[in-house]
Amino acid sequence: MTKKWTRVISLAAVATMVLGLAGCGKGGSGTEAADGDTVTVGLLHSLTGSMAISEGSVRDAEVLAIDEINKDGGVLGKKIKYIEEDGASEPSTFATKAEKLLGEDEVATVFGCWTSSSRKAVKQIFEDYDSLLWYPVQYEGMESSKNIVYMGAAPNQQIVPAIEYLLDQGYKKFVLIGSDYVFPRTANMIINAQIDAADGAEVVGEEYAAMDQTEFSSIISKIQSAQPDVIINTLNGTGNVSFFKQMADKNITSDDIMSMSFSIAEEEVKTIGADILKGNLVSWNYYQTTDTEKNKEFVKAYKEKYGEYRVTSDPAEAAYDAVYMWKAACEKANSFDTDKVRKALDGLSIDAPEGTITVDGENQHLSKPVRIGQVKEDGLIYEVSATDEPVNPDPYLKTYDWAVKAGVQPLE
Repeated sequence: MTKKWTRVISLAAVATMVLGLAGCGKGGSGTEAADGDTVTVGLLHSLTGSMAISEGSVRDAEVLAIDEINKDGGVLGKKIKYIEEDGASEPSTFATKAEKLLGEDEVATVFGCWTSSSRKAVKQIFEDYDSLLWYPVQYEGMESSKNIVYMGAAPNQQIVPAIEYLLDQGYKKFVLIGSDYVFPRTANMIINAQIDAADGAEVVGEEYAAMDQTEFSSIISKIQSAQPDVIINTLNGTGNVSFFKQMADKNITSDDIMSMSFSIAEEEVKTIGADILKGNLVSWNYYQTTDTEKNKEFVKAYKEKYGEYRVTSDPAEAAYDAVYMWKAACEKANSFDTDKVRKALDGLSIDAPEGTITVDGENQHLSKPVRIGQVKEDGLIYEVSATDEPVNPDPYLKTYDWAVKAGVQPLE
């Protein structure tokens, strides 16, 4: 009798230990965040530091979408709560905050990041927890994670068509300038390969600046000496402000040297000044002036919530779309479970302000329209060229012979 009782106790103890260990492991399903009448999500952006100039509007667009969805009844009958963390423009801080949101707060999903450095800093954490990050910004490609939904452009939806447009317009001499981290360096690797394959075109200079750099006189002097037709700009954050204001101080305008930027949207134009940026080109998938009924509703709602003076932008629109895409996936899956939501994403489409966007389940990027824009005197960006149909994502540029021949590959 005693031996039998001892054996039962031992089995119970083992079972308790196993369950305890299972509970301590990483890998939240997403269902833990659904409690009673609410489901909790995380917002993770730079509210301070050099990237706050860009990421504040992204955060605001996510909150707008959450408010709209809650007013319409929520997701699967639950209102959305959000826990907000500040990545403070530091990749290591993003990693710490991501660990908190997933490990301590056990949120259902996270909407966040801007720079590729911040995304790469949290990527392994999301993979360890098997949770989804909704990343709202165009990027350099060369990546595909089952734990990231890439809401912004892949390189064939922004970088490559921008260079194609410039070549078609007759630009031949290119200077590349960027912030010193993975997105600009990988983007410029792609651009170098693309220009090398073009007849009569050449890169005559390539310069990088620290993320917090404010002095650009030396770089501007080098640009003037190189005498390019066009500057390809992959600066981010406050670097854009300093660079273009110092260009203006030297009376260099788009009439003298054209620029094509990949991280200047309406918010940055507002900060830098339309008088400085007018005439310059940008490449995105959406502008505040994009002519769709859904966009008219989005712009109206954004300004009503945050003020008539506020502007929308491509990253803000992609962030707004991300919340609605997550809602649609949860409802299709009838669950907040990460794996079920991920499976529901394959082929899922929503009507977004930029137009219809569809998830490619193979790489979790989107089919998106491509739009080249030009900054005007009123501070808005107007489309000068666009694709007729959404462009399918090709994050590794496997369909471009020049990229394959050049051996374009990820940079860490």
